[in-house]
Amino acid sequence: MNMRLTPFIVFLFLAIASSAQKKPLDHTVYDGWQNIAERLISDNGNFIAFTVVPQEGDGHLYIKKKDGTNVAEIARGYNANMTDNSRFLICRIKPFFKDTREAKIKKKRPDEMPKDSLAIVDLNTGKITKVAQVKSFKISDEQAQFLAYHLEKKPATPAPKNAQTDSSAKSLAPVAPPAPRVAAEPFDEGTDLVVQNLITGDTIVYHLVSEYFFNKKGNILLLETTKKTGDAKIKPQVVKVDLMNKKKAIVLTGFNDAKAYRMDEVGNQLAFIAERDSSTKSLQKFYKLYYHKEGTDSAVLLVQKNTSGMPTNFTLSENAQAISFSKSGNRLFFGTGPILPVKDTITPDFERVSVDVWHYKDDYLQPLQLRNLQQELNRAYLARFDFDKGTVVQIGSPAFRSIIQTNEGDGAVFYGVSDEGKRIASQWQGASFADLYAINPLTGSKQLILSNVKGNTYPSSTGKYLVVYDEVKKKYTSFNSESQKMTPIATDVKVPLYDIENDVPDDPNAYGLVGWMENDESLLIYDQFDIWQIDPIGVKPSINITGGLGRKNNLVLRNITLDREARFIKKNQTLLLNVFNRKNKGSGLKTHIMGTLFDIAASTATLPLRISAVSKAKDASVISFGTETFQRSSNISVIDWQPNSILQDVQTAQSLHQPNPQQSQYNWGTAELFTWKAYTGKTAEGIVYKPEDFDPNKKYPMIAYFYERSSDGLFGYSAPAPTPSRLNIPFFVSRGYIVFVPDIWYKTGYPGQGAYDYIVSGTRALVAKGYVDSTKLGLQGQSWGGYQIAHLITRTNLYAAAWAGAPVANMTSAYGGIRWGTGLNRQFQYEKTQSRIGATLWDKPNLYIENSPLFHFPKVKTPVVIMHNDADGAVPWYQGIEMFTALRRLGKPVWMLNYNNEDHNLVERRNRKDIQIREQQFFDYLLKGGKPAKWIAEGVPAVLKGRDWGLGY
Repeated sequence: MNMRLTPFIVFLFLAIASSAQKKPLDHTVYDGWQNIAERLISDNGNFIAFTVVPQEGDGHLYIKKKDGTNVAEIARGYNANMTDNSRFLICRIKPFFKDTREAKIKKKRPDEMPKDSLAIVDLNTGKITKVAQVKSFKISDEQAQFLAYHLEKKPATPAPKNAQTDSSAKSLAPVAPPAPRVAAEPFDEGTDLVVQNLITGDTIVYHLVSEYFFNKKGNILLLETTKKTGDAKIKPQVVKVDLMNKKKAIVLTGFNDAKAYRMDEVGNQLAFIAERDSSTKSLQKFYKLYYHKEGTDSAVLLVQKNTSGMPTNFTLSENAQAISFSKSGNRLFFGTGPILPVKDTITPDFERVSVDVWHYKDDYLQPLQLRNLQQELNRAYLARFDFDKGTVVQIGSPAFRSIIQTNEGDGAVFYGVSDEGKRIASQWQGASFADLYAINPLTGSKQLILSNVKGNTYPSSTGKYLVVYDEVKKKYTSFNSESQKMTPIATDVKVPLYDIENDVPDDPNAYGLVGWMENDESLLIYDQFDIWQIDPIGVKPSINITGGLGRKNNLVLRNITLDREARFIKKNQTLLLNVFNRKNKGSGLKTHIMGTLFDIAASTATLPLRISAVSKAKDASVISFGTETFQRSSNISVIDWQPNSILQDVQTAQSLHQPNPQQSQYNWGTAELFTWKAYTGKTAEGIVYKPEDFDPNKKYPMIAYFYERSSDGLFGYSAPAPTPSRLNIPFFVSRGYIVFVPDIWYKTGYPGQGAYDYIVSGTRALVAKGYVDSTKLGLQGQSWGGYQIAHLITRTNLYAAAWAGAPVANMTSAYGGIRWGTGLNRQFQYEKTQSRIGATLWDKPNLYIENSPLFHFPKVKTPVVIMHNDADGAVPWYQGIEMFTALRRLGKPVWMLNYNNEDHNLVERRNRKDIQIREQQFFDYLLKGGKPAKWIAEGVPAVLKGRDWGLGY
């Protein structure tokens, strides 16, 4: 008997030894951990391209056939594009990371920094052609026969013959050394633009180019050239090149500045703005709108500030996004804006007053105005040029800042949203109510169709209908521009079409629209689970096109947009639906042909994984996507799309690449869905993360991390990265911690109680399982999570350590503060959104005090670290100061980290790495009995700042 058991015992011993040999994650692993960034699929579906990039270092571009066969690889390739004939891939190539880093250390000027190269890949042969010193490239959207790439400024001296080349290249032009320092020039001189015929290989070089654009069809190239230093004969020009016959037309010569170039789709029409004032010292520049049509000699002036129809004291806006042609090319739109007073440049700086004047009648508070100052200076109000009358038709205005164009600019009716006179209330509402208007784009006349709306608008593809969801009424209505009638729709749908799980004291959002059907015959709307087909005039009965099977099987069905240019859904179109299982958190893909019977079963609809990054080849039934679990980072896979068998295809899909093979060397972890009964009596959900070598007979330290609700992310992968603020879950799990992430539900007026009811009840339920040490419990959270920690440690002594990032300690002082990142006042947050008080400070001061940890800090016994940074744009850092100074005054163990000039969440990678080390040291000290680091035991006095970081022991 013993002899028969020996092989099994040996196998078991080896398995245990193998698991024991796996290393715990440490802080050295971060930089090399990879993810798949860019993902491309050719129009014919035969080629897949993707970049694999480490957190820090050099990435790699892979090009493969859909069967997994290698086509080409490009070290450091990125920003890839494929031509629409699926023949070529063009990408940029970054310099070596180490070279760029070295140049930064040496504080080289921008013109001295290492430059990008360009790679042109023939997808049929795999041949790679590379070009050095390229600053940009473009291909057209359609008929991509031509490539244009813009070269960096030529070095003053030629590159030596033995210039270093990239050993990874199959063919690479010599890399020239950086240009020597030269005296600053009075203007930015253009550089060479190379236009290459990708089919024939022929090239043409255009000199002194500053900007360049293709039209959508790819047959016209527009160039802007500059003057040349020392040669007064060469003047700036706008040049239009017909690439098919190489005919070149000079559109405009001589200007100080030109911008906002727009062509119609076929390239027959061109519009742009230019400033040609002969007085270069003028303090105020007035741009004019120029227009060129194929067959004419040069551009003509269309609009200036005194053109008929221009509003008084208005001029052409410099905003490039304001100029456009309609789809047909029959309409030309542009932007206008008020002429502002000239800035005072006469008074010396030291005598000039700098003051912000806050006025109670201002639409917005000064911080918000200053935060959005450049946006306001660039604001353009929509106008149309009437070619027949030669006049301006002003459509937008300061009262009508938001104009919804329809039918790609050719619609018979546009729509306007006006919140004029209602903006002040956004200070405490979080948004303003608005009036909706129908607008005649030919005349600019406006007709009120609905007043005081808070919600969303959805114009049909032609513009005939405007569907409105009113958040207050929780209803959809439809405006018919032909009959001028407003009609309630979807009234026969008996399930809610709004978020029934909304638990903030604000009106719930709609689940939203899938889209409009062809010819505006109907629209598709989501409920919590299913999809409904709705008649826009409210006559035909609503149809649940997914048969109610989503709700019946607890499956959330959502359409995946595969063609972002599509304006409507066709009658027999095949939809690809994302399927999410609310019960087990699995995902799947399901096809549905419009007009056919929908069928799905919960047992076979989803897999225990997460599906993301789904894309389809434009001209083939080939789909690319990624799948991941907590144990495996997202890969890239490809399938031939076979209707009604998509889930099976996911299981058997060709995986083209799986990043992070090094993960197998480390003790990782598992993610499990955990349910318990909260103190509210409701069944709660959360995720429990356990070490890979978990032993149910051991007692583990545990950290609870939380932010609203996270259990739907059960199968999400979390890389071991130095995070901006959240808990580095795989890192702590790998090092022997249990991590618990509970979902939290709230009752208006009692956010602190909600945190207690779910977090503490969940913690105790886990302790009852027997594998969590009840004396070694920790808390970690950021922002809203940081607030909840500050509250919890005043309510319970259950936790031995707490880490609170950017917490609000005092709701009474935070209520009137400013979110400096946006300039918004914080009142709306307490009355309407996340802070969930649901009343003003004056109406219910008791709730603000009850939910403010500051007033209860004498009860605290848990050691706590606060991270709050002096450039926090969301929660004013004085909140962290209030918490620290209060606990310090009360003699409580408290530390505070202020990363100088850092935001709400850490941005600088060096700071992210630092906080990960400190977080580990803190929890290891209090939850594992480790030795306290110097910063914990002694602190870091200001005199040691920059000399001793306190990370030693």
